[in-house]
Amino acid sequence: MRAGALLLAAGLAGLGALSAPRALALDLERPEVREFVDEVAARNQLPRAWVARVIGAAETKPAIIEAISRPAERVKPWFEYRAIFLTDKRVRDGREFYALHRALLEDVAQRTGVPGELIAAIVGIETFYGRLTGRYRVLDALATLAFDYPPRAAYFRGELEQLLLLSREAGVDVLTAMGSYAGAMGAPQFMPRSYRTFARDGDRDGRIDLWNDWPDIVESVAHYFVASGWRHGEPIVADATLLDPDVEGLPANRLDLGDSVGSLRARGVEFDSPLPEGAPALFVALREADAPSYRVGFHNFWVITRYNRSAMYALAAAELAAAIAAAPPDSPAPAPPAREPPPPMPPAAAAPATAVLR
Repeated sequence: MRAGALLLAAGLAGLGALSAPRALALDLERPEVREFVDEVAARNQLPRAWVARVIGAAETKPAIIEAISRPAERVKPWFEYRAIFLTDKRVRDGREFYALHRALLEDVAQRTGVPGELIAAIVGIETFYGRLTGRYRVLDALATLAFDYPPRAAYFRGELEQLLLLSREAGVDVLTAMGSYAGAMGAPQFMPRSYRTFARDGDRDGRIDLWNDWPDIVESVAHYFVASGWRHGEPIVADATLLDPDVEGLPANRLDLGDSVGSLRARGVEFDSPLPEGAPALFVALREADAPSYRVGFHNFWVITRYNRSAMYALAAAELAAAIAAAPPDSPAPAPPAREPPPPMPPAAAAPATAVLR
């Protein structure tokens, strides 16, 4: 819900490490914090003392505000954005990941209709196949954005509430769970609300673990797409050209399906597609290094944008999936890649040793 963010956040943190303001414990006496604790406890029948202890253990981190203010999707043109996610290493590791998890990916693809290579591409973009799942405590990220980032405070307060509910429902320890600067978790980088809504117990062991359990991770990503309307067997995107490169009034990069295959062709967009003229479509215009390029996204392209609201993200996922699928069919399964050790936990004063509510 959030790709390339770890690299960008790490760079920003490194540049400002010498002068960055210190993290501060969240002040429970702030009126908006006290109101949040009261409302969440009452609305969800949670013990108020427990909610207060957990929220009081959060630290607000200025580096998180800096990171979220400049996500990669807002400042990079397509040719630079693509270069981040379509590297030789990411493609090669994606093919190795697919070979290692072939049986699982193909089983889930057969049952859900979501291609295994697309599932692999999503976790490849989000966390480099589960190896970079985040260095921020999720509690700190969400609390910082909930109370110190006014542009989206309401959204992140909602996600902070969902995190507390995950403790009760899924046994997630809110004092130790690590994720992105925006609070996204695990290999697929689900926000807490998405975790509660879309995560699935793929191996039916009675618990859902999106950090370490690949059957859960793969099943959950597939379910996210199915719930968003994925259509089995339909194409995602097609290359396009314009009969008139200076055509005016042709909306580009809108994340809705306001056009159709036929309407785009009638307006001078040329592309190949097996879909009927009435099939929904959207037009994508991109900045390359030397000239613009164009694509037409179909319904399944739009579905990918439900995972991350960015046309460039959806296109990167589609292109990475195609590159992974181009691997030789008899590629041997490699040894699993080493998972990076988790970063050290920050101290959590005045809080219980664990914050799983059972």
